[in-house]
Amino acid sequence: MKKHRVKVIQENDSGRNERFKDCTNGNEMTRNQFVKEIKKGNYEEYYVRKINGLDTPVSKPDGNENNNLG
Repeated sequence: MKKHRVKVIQENDSGRNERFKDCTNGNEMTRNQFVKEIKKGNYEEYYVRKINGLDTPVSKPDGNENNNLG
């Protein structure tokens, strides 16, 4: 199974992913920072979806139903 480059390190009370860590360089990002980096093209394996009105980072589908942001 492929390891994700980015993992979730904090969720809010409703379960929304709010803080992320890039496992290759150790950088930590807020949801908004991660969204900006995805939009710049720095994380090609992720894309941004609008969920409940908020831009939300999600992993691109790879055919594995068990594979999601870790």
